Amino acid sequence: MSFQQMMKISGSALSAQRLRMDTISNNLANAQTTRTADGTPYRRQQVSFQPLFEHSLLERVKLSRNHERHLGTAVPASQGGVRVTAVTEDARPGKMVYEPSHPDADEAGYVTYPNVNVIEEMTNMISASRSYEASVTALQSAKTLALKALEIGRA
Repeated sequence: MSFQQMMKISGSALSAQRLRMDTISNNLANAQTTRTADGTPYRRQQVSFQPLFEHSLLERVKLSRNHERHLGTAVPASQGGVRVTAVTEDARPGKMVYEPSHPDADEAGYVTYPNVNVIEEMTNMISASRSYEASVTALQSAKTLALKALEIGRA
């Protein structure tokens, strides 16, 4: 795998995790938003990822054969990174709370709060942060390998 390919893969992971973190931050910021522009409570958003396939079928077969020969297992299906396929709204219903004095209360006195679970969002934030850190580490390792290869070439 080339240095540019490693950079591209790590870069795609960094971009995807940054968007995931932005989405989580937006969910947390709107955890108490009972009325949006369309008059409904905020709905939790979630990010969907998909692997990128950078190699042609022939290249994947060659990679798989080399991988199997050296490591005894098949090559993973994806060789090119990740991309965001969609940012969708969570379909789960919001929490109904009896607050008759709230300006967004219905006729029965209930307010519908967003379907954002703060604990779940904080857990997702930790996961996104760790994934981002892992991608940065992979990028730094690729850089170190490239620099070491240049040092060998100078000797």
